[in-house]
Amino acid sequence: MAVNLTLSRPLTGQEYLESLRDSREVWIYGERVKDVTTHPAFRNSARMLARMYDALHDPDYQDVLLTDTDTGNSGKTHPFFKAPKSAHDLVAARDAIMAWQRISYGWMGRSPDYKASFLGTLAVNSEFYKPFDENAKSWYKRAQEQVLFLNHAIVNPPVDRNKPPHEVSDVFMRVTKETDGGIYVSGAKVVATGSALTHANFMAPFATLPVQKEEFALTVIVPMDTPGVKLLCRPSYEYTAAVMGSPFDYPLSSRLDENDAVLIFDNVFVPWEDVLTYRDVEKANQFFPMSGFVPRFTFHGCTRLVVKLELIAGLLIKALESTGAKDFRGVQARLGEVIAWRHLFYSITEAMAHAPVPWIGEYVNPDVRHAQAYRVFAPIAYPRIKEIIETDVASALVYMNSNAVDFKTPEIRPYLDKYLRGSNGYDAVSKMKVMKALWDAVGSEFGSRHELYERNYAGNYENIRLETLLFAQAMQDVDSYVKFAETMMNEYDIDGWTVEDLINPDDVNLHLKKLKK
Repeated sequence: MAVNLTLSRPLTGQEYLESLRDSREVWIYGERVKDVTTHPAFRNSARMLARMYDALHDPDYQDVLLTDTDTGNSGKTHPFFKAPKSAHDLVAARDAIMAWQRISYGWMGRSPDYKASFLGTLAVNSEFYKPFDENAKSWYKRAQEQVLFLNHAIVNPPVDRNKPPHEVSDVFMRVTKETDGGIYVSGAKVVATGSALTHANFMAPFATLPVQKEEFALTVIVPMDTPGVKLLCRPSYEYTAAVMGSPFDYPLSSRLDENDAVLIFDNVFVPWEDVLTYRDVEKANQFFPMSGFVPRFTFHGCTRLVVKLELIAGLLIKALESTGAKDFRGVQARLGEVIAWRHLFYSITEAMAHAPVPWIGEYVNPDVRHAQAYRVFAPIAYPRIKEIIETDVASALVYMNSNAVDFKTPEIRPYLDKYLRGSNGYDAVSKMKVMKALWDAVGSEFGSRHELYERNYAGNYENIRLETLLFAQAMQDVDSYVKFAETMMNEYDIDGWTVEDLINPDDVNLHLKKLKK
């Protein structure tokens, strides 16, 4: 990890880019990438992230993006990297997440503050990580002071999912050797979203079937340039856009591609100072409910989705204007639905922030009950919004020219100007600019990946609903709901009302009159 470890302030954009120029092993299209900051599969996405780091040093952003650290260095940090003590702290964190997300237009879900969902818990919850509690405190301090960019790969590969992890030991992540200096780890995890552009990867056990063997019970943070750490990347939408399109044709995928990858540990040495849990099967299986990660990653994810939906709504409004469909009643109603989804998720962030739940000592977490509502409804909302766009923009999403270069070709430019023109003052170029942006958002390979991402971001379909029930049981909501129902039911029986203020229907009920005859 090419980060200056003596630095005790947030990185600048240039420092962030420089920190990626290390010996990390990233593979794509059969080649090992020499420098992710210059390779066409990653370079512009890296620069969009650099914008975020530069914003931390921009006076226009500092009121919302910075707060005092609590590490003793008298510095500043992004508010979400600092453990919150109040609703005020959570609102400040939410607003900072939103401001940072607007720099990437809501399309970089794994921005540096995403992993602060976990990093921001480490010092407060350090007892959970004993005997590695000092490691947790150390990572909390380093991450907060420099605003380090971590990501995670926690899900086992989709191989033999019907078997417990120890029965898939040739694939799943496990410890192969223990030494005085640390442990050796081998195996794979998915999906390492954005990891090619991060400083380190956080790895923890997460599976439908519980961990049963100690060698699979580990939680570690591993710098991306650690020998043996390999990323095997999916196709790069940024690279495809550069080769076959242009920024005009693919304005999102050409600079906001968080490349997903298979994370492989090939006999990776992890020193003890980077270990958080090890050989504790109970902790491995309790990690997600006990770490504080769930209410915080959903808080970040819901806030990020709000910004993303704002961009989608804006593009949809412009698309409907450019096709002349904006005044149709049904179209307006469905546009209102898209906006309502945005408002729903913003309201959830408000509820999570303004109704904090006491956690450890004087610290709080966002309310996980509202977080669960986001987890259940986001995978419903996103495909529905995509359906609305495809229904109302319709063929205009494919009635497009092939490339920006077409507009620079004299032989066909007059035809483009005539037949691709829009309504309401949109000429052909401005209409195509909107349509290509909207297509990139929902129809391109990049757009399709984002639908899949939003469907699965918060977990699998059944688990997110089951966990909603389990949280409601643990927080005694279920007992409360049952008691409420029973209170209502106790007010009557087969003989009528059991309360004094209501009147039985003996005088008018036909069936009761039959009994009296």
